[in-house]
Amino acid sequence: QISHNSLNRNFTNSQPNIATMKFFLASLLIGSAAAFAPASTSKATTALQADASGLPGALEPVGFFDPLGFAEKADDALLKKYREAELTHGRVAMLAVVGFLTTYAGVRFPGAGDTPAGMAAWSALPLQVWVQMGFTWSLMEMLNRDAFGLAEFPGDYRNGSKCNLDGTEKPFLDFGWDKQSEDWKKNKRAIELNNGRAAQMGILGLMVHEQLGNLDAILPFAK
Repeated sequence: QISHNSLNRNFTNSQPNIATMKFFLASLLIGSAAAFAPASTSKATTALQADASGLPGALEPVGFFDPLGFAEKADDALLKKYREAELTHGRVAMLAVVGFLTTYAGVRFPGAGDTPAGMAAWSALPLQVWVQMGFTWSLMEMLNRDAFGLAEFPGDYRNGSKCNLDGTEKPFLDFGWDKQSEDWKKNKRAIELNNGRAAQMGILGLMVHEQLGNLDAILPFAK
C-alpha cells in the first residue's frame, strides 16, 4: 500500500514537468516548421521589408527570412542596428569556433600546457590571463565601432583610416575593398554573414556536445 501511494504521489508531482516538456517540444516543432517554410511571394510588402530584403544575407532558396517580424517593427536606424549586432555576434562566433577547435587539437600558448580545453578552461585561467582578456575585450569594444559616422555599411569599422607610406595617401585596413564592384562587395558581405550564422550554430553545438560528454564522437582529434 505504501509503495502504491508513493508511486501515485510521484506520478502526480511529475505531471507539471511533463506538461512543461510537452510545451517545450511543441515550441520547438513550431519553430522548426517556421524555419523551413517557403519564402512568401506576396507583393504586399512594406517599404521597410523591401529595403531589408535587398540587404546582403537574403539568399535563395529562403529569400528574405524574418519569421518574427522584426523588420516590420523597425525603422531604418534600428534595422541597421540589428544587422550590426548580427555581424558582431557572427564575427565573435567565428573566432570562438577556431579557438575551440584549436585548443581541443592540443595547441596551447607557451606556459599554458596544463590549461584544459573547452568550457573547463574558464575555471583554470589564472588572474593575469583574466586581466589580459578584460583589457583585450575593452580595446575591441572601443575600436570596433563606427566612431565618426563614416561606415559604408553596418559593421564597417574602418573609420576612414588612411596611411601615407610612399608619399601618397591610401586607405588603411581596406585591402583593396574600395576598388571592387558593388556586386563583388555585396557577395563578400553575404559570405561573411553566412559564415557568421554557421559559426553561431557551430559553437552552440560544440558547447552542447561537450556538456553531453560525447564531443570525442564529432571531434576525433580532441585531446
